[in-house]
Amino acid sequence: MQLSKTEEQLMQYLWKQEKAFMKDLLLAYPEPKPATTTVATLLKRMIDKGFVAYKLYGKSREYYPLVKKKDYFSKHVNTLIKTFFNDSASQFASFFTKETDLTKEELEDLKAIIDKEIKNKPK
Repeated sequence: MQLSKTEEQLMQYLWKQEKAFMKDLLLAYPEPKPATTTVATLLKRMIDKGFVAYKLYGKSREYYPLVKKKDYFSKHVNTLIKTFFNDSASQFASFFTKETDLTKEELEDLKAIIDKEIKNKPK
């Protein structure tokens, strides 16, 4: 199950706040802010999809994510690699390093991250 672009934007605000009431979520949006009914509809869809839940306090709902940001984007990246790069992380890495405007310093940082992961992998 995947989120739409507008649901993903709302989810970003919820991940950042960890839990939030409707008014908190509306405050997170830049101007022009969406209508309360629009955000309520998005939240209902996200609840139905299993991404969000809420606790009831009287008539107020405090929303919280059921899916961790890291898990959601990890699945996204893996789908991207499978779909566009023939399930090859090497093809993805090659494309990423050649087709983005990474500085030499950023490439060095990536290399250090990869070297560290190689060192930590069991033989």
